[in-house]
Amino acid sequence: MQISIHNKTLDLSSPQVMGILNVTPDSFYAGSRKQTEQEIAERTNQIISEGATSIDVGAFSTRPGSAFVSEEEEIQRMRNGLAIVRREQPDAILSIDTFRPAVARMAVEEFGADIINDISEGRGYYNNTANANAKVDVEENENEPSDILLEVARLKVPYILMSLQPDLDSTVSTFIRKLKTLTSIGVKDIILDPGYGFGKDIIKGNYSLLAAQQELKDTFHLPLLVGISRKRMIWQLLDSNADEALNGTTALNMLALDRGADILRVHDVSAAVEATKIYLALRENSQR
Repeated sequence: MQISIHNKTLDLSSPQVMGILNVTPDSFYAGSRKQTEQEIAERTNQIISEGATSIDVGAFSTRPGSAFVSEEEEIQRMRNGLAIVRREQPDAILSIDTFRPAVARMAVEEFGADIINDISEGRGYYNNTANANAKVDVEENENEPSDILLEVARLKVPYILMSLQPDLDSTVSTFIRKLKTLTSIGVKDIILDPGYGFGKDIIKGNYSLLAAQQELKDTFHLPLLVGISRKRMIWQLLDSNADEALNGTTALNMLALDRGADILRVHDVSAAVEATKIYLALRENSQR
């Protein structure tokens, strides 16, 4: 399984790790927040040196209660961050975490970004239920592709479609509908993200979906990205906090790999790379 990325190819025959770089002051995990030039440069190099094959750059926090960020501010943050990332790691595969067409366009056209990672489920807006002011752009018209989908089609880059649905059945039905739309406008390289931590019951909904995650792979035969790193579904269950959630993250990453994950989107790259190596050793020996 491969994803075509400009003049590069991301080989997914073995699981890959995507490192998170948030150029924000308020992302939910404090350790991921990088704002100064030195912080961004150091984090960029750390992600690659620890074995990640891609970097996911975000400039808009979706943490419940986080401050609303205008399109102009998101573009400015993203542009400043990408200039440093490209300077430090010019050949890195860059994923852009945004739901706004203008941000996606700037990142691809100015910095050669490779992937658009859209947490809005293709709607082109994100409504943070803890902050009513966070809703932007327009309501989705299910009969027409949103502006973000049209922009991805125009840019001809791979697209990560993330679910905001509460359970497996609604995730499958939404993916079917969205994939039909994406195919109709010419988007070819699509990665599915179950959307852990988004629109789901913190404990029951997330773990029920993870338990059934292989069904997504069996149904769609598309690459699966799992972003479960240090999320509330881990630390609330364990009565801890995001700073103490690495062990739980690694445990769930192993389970996600066993249920078909192709890409792990993580804060802790080294730990995730080690987990993938262990998983591959188990997979290879179980096939003998």
